[in-house]
Amino acid sequence: MSDVKKADKADTEVVICRCEEITLDEIRLWIDRGCETFNELKKVLRVGMGPCQGRGCQEIILRELSRRAGIPIDQVESGTVRPPVKPIKTGLLASEGGVEAWEA
Repeated sequence: MSDVKKADKADTEVVICRCEEITLDEIRLWIDRGCETFNELKKVLRVGMGPCQGRGCQEIILRELSRRAGIPIDQVESGTVRPPVKPIKTGLLASEGGVEAWEA
């Protein structure tokens, strides 16, 4: 196998979404199957749904969607972000304001 083919193969095996262990090859496969937005990829691959909530992979995936569609990245739908955008312990939410906040 030539060095160029080895490099191409290695590039596609790069893990893009570390939380869900999704490779560039998998992302490209689903784009080729018709996924055009981050949300569509999120539904089939769970990208952006791990502990980092897409902070580690969203920009890379948006660039790949842009490149494959041949459109500027600012025209690619960025996807829905749902709270909490940063993982927090449930106890922090439960203790906010204490019982008094609910009785007021």
